[in-house]
Amino acid sequence: MAVSLRRRSFLSVADLTPAEVEEVLRVTAEQKSGRVPAEQLSSIARGRNLAILFDKSSLRTRVGFEVAINQLGAHAVYLAPADIRLGEREPVRDVARVLGRMVDGIIARLSSHEYLHEFASSSGVPVINAMSNLEHPCQALADLMTIKERKGKLSEVELAWIGDGNNVCHSLLLIASMFGVRIRIATPATYEPRTEVLQAAAALAKASGAKITVWNDPQQAAAGADVIETDVWVSAGMEEQSRRRRLDFKGFQVNMELLKQAKPDAIVLHCLPAHRGEEIADEVMESEQCAAWEQAENRLHTQRALLSLIFS
Repeated sequence: MAVSLRRRSFLSVADLTPAEVEEVLRVTAEQKSGRVPAEQLSSIARGRNLAILFDKSSLRTRVGFEVAINQLGAHAVYLAPADIRLGEREPVRDVARVLGRMVDGIIARLSSHEYLHEFASSSGVPVINAMSNLEHPCQALADLMTIKERKGKLSEVELAWIGDGNNVCHSLLLIASMFGVRIRIATPATYEPRTEVLQAAAALAKASGAKITVWNDPQQAAAGADVIETDVWVSAGMEEQSRRRRLDFKGFQVNMELLKQAKPDAIVLHCLPAHRGEEIADEVMESEQCAAWEQAENRLHTQRALLSLIFS
């Protein structure tokens, strides 16, 4: 059966089947390789207008989407937090209804995952989750692409997540569980991934042969890993928790000592921005094992592939 994502929203990794994720990665590889001529690429979404609506600052997500939209022949309309004041100036559903009558799709980075669902149900056009408090599915696509490129496979790859069981961790858990990855999560106590996400990932793992382990020991999780991934300890909006979080996460830094526990050819991923000296050491970021820059570039390629399949 042919895979089609046309005019579909993408709010969670779980919105895609493994076959659909594989199709996104296939299109990503094809476009990234240069096998698709620029003229053909620029005709895929020609004439489309896509709104980019963010209530948080962004570098990789925004630039990746804007460049991808331009390369596909479409037009981006960027709406900054002050332009909308979502939920303050007018209800979410009203903003969604207006945008749905003017644009072909909405790319939204919103603090509230519930707002995303309201956009998807009210706008009448596809909505793409560019990050919410629950998930970061576009990041997960780039992570998986990077692992596949560097390791040549996904099944039985040993992946260690060190740090906060946050939105990035949630999406990585879900997508890696589809492909037989052996996932070890190491967080401080009370920072584990949400129970409902772990349950959903476990159901996917049952079908793929993936294995999920959750520990509170970073050394144990990193032992023999092919891939180590981390994220900031203090995300935007959590500044008032910064002192407590830095104390709670002491010992969870990805540094050269921790990296020695992994396989000699292990790679290190970070969704960025990195707080060097906190969750990751500067020498790890500058090491040959760090693949964060390829990972960041893959945000552009995977997001372009996703747009191609939804808006062609």
